[in-house]
Amino acid sequence: MKTSPPTSSPPRPRIGLALGSGSARGWAHIGVIRALKDAGVEPDIVCGTSIGALVGAAYVDGDLDRLETWVRSLKLQTVVSFLDFSLGGGLIKGNKLIDFFRSHFVDRDITDLERPFGAVATDLRRGREIWLRDGPVTEAVHASIALPGLFAPVLRDGSWLVDGGLVNPVPVSLCRAMGADIVIAVDLNTDLLGRHLKPRPLKTSRKRTPAAPDTLADTVMARIQNGMSQLGINHRDEAGPPAMLDVLASSINIMQVLITRSRLAGEPADVMITPMLADVALMDFHRASIAIEAGQHAVEEALSQLRQRVDF
Repeated sequence: MKTSPPTSSPPRPRIGLALGSGSARGWAHIGVIRALKDAGVEPDIVCGTSIGALVGAAYVDGDLDRLETWVRSLKLQTVVSFLDFSLGGGLIKGNKLIDFFRSHFVDRDITDLERPFGAVATDLRRGREIWLRDGPVTEAVHASIALPGLFAPVLRDGSWLVDGGLVNPVPVSLCRAMGADIVIAVDLNTDLLGRHLKPRPLKTSRKRTPAAPDTLADTVMARIQNGMSQLGINHRDEAGPPAMLDVLASSINIMQVLITRSRLAGEPADVMITPMLADVALMDFHRASIAIEAGQHAVEEALSQLRQRVDF
């Protein structure tokens, strides 16, 4: 009597995690990764754009615990110390931050990381999307986070590279190109339009002076304007024009939201995770706890969708 050959179970789908751009809001990616792991989901492939590349690189190299400890300890004064002011290509060179990242976290070739990783940058001259899948991790991260106007561009292979969020804020396409069957994407820009132009209530509990700014935006403005008496950041007049950094941040938000919507319409993810981060400003790197909690909550909100697409 012939026996039937044993049937083999189909291979497990490869899960990709696409970590989107969003500057300081990107600390939410830490919360997302933590919550996914708690739910039993660990990606096989990780891709990141801008701050998503930084968090993703630390994650695939096993440095997420150390990164979280560090970002939760950041104070306003610490963040300001990383600002290497320059007018040569950007207000902030970014070298201090990248040097710290290189010395404390990953500094290996991307191909040597524990799982496949890719970062997205933009070729400034040609406007092309560049996928960084080899070479030094810190070089790829530096190029991917080089937000125009803030961070100076990075020279790689004869091309000047800037923030990947200009062309692909949530790198679903890169995840699929690297072999992901199911892509979980994290969009940090869902609720940002108009955030910086909403009037804030005047503070009456204490008197502020230009010499004692209490937010990073205030500090940056003070450094740029060299002690001008009217900073126009927190005490904005609803009838007057927005402050310079608010105009810049709002413009970046519009660009990011519209590009993200366009890319995701043509390249949809299987599962979307959308932390609510409108109250975390572009450079609020010292507010990591708020962003991380928002990331964890967003995964909890998406668990039913996750269960429909991912076996865990």
